[in-house]
Amino acid sequence: MSYGHMRNASAIYQQNSVRGGVEDADAHQLIGMLLDGAIDRISQARGHMIHGNVADKGGSITRAVAIVGELREGLDHKVDPALSRRLDSVYEYVTRRLLYAQLNDDPAALDESVRLLSPIREGWQAIRGDYLSTRQATGVR
Repeated sequence: MSYGHMRNASAIYQQNSVRGGVEDADAHQLIGMLLDGAIDRISQARGHMIHGNVADKGGSITRAVAIVGELREGLDHKVDPALSRRLDSVYEYVTRRLLYAQLNDDPAALDESVRLLSPIREGWQAIRGDYLSTRQATGVR
């Protein structure tokens, strides 16, 4: 992920959920925060949908789409082209399902989006140790 994408992703996350620590987050943590933010926004949208709060549902889905867009833009297709293509496809599909949910008041589409993003988030958390080891081995701070 380039520095420009990192800054842009940080700005998106800060606009959507200020939880502290974004300024001090490394690339790995930032991606985790974006995944959390997307899942949080989708869950919020589901609640708003169930309660008939159209404006807040739209706002939550719009923010989730923006976050997923940042995740998609931040993919580095040079590192692992096959993996980044698969992630790109998942992110693109999630975006389409979110827009479908928005237009059709379909909580199942929101649930599917969370089911697709959750394993990515879990896998991302699981590789934290590898990320830190690589940074230490290369002298990156």
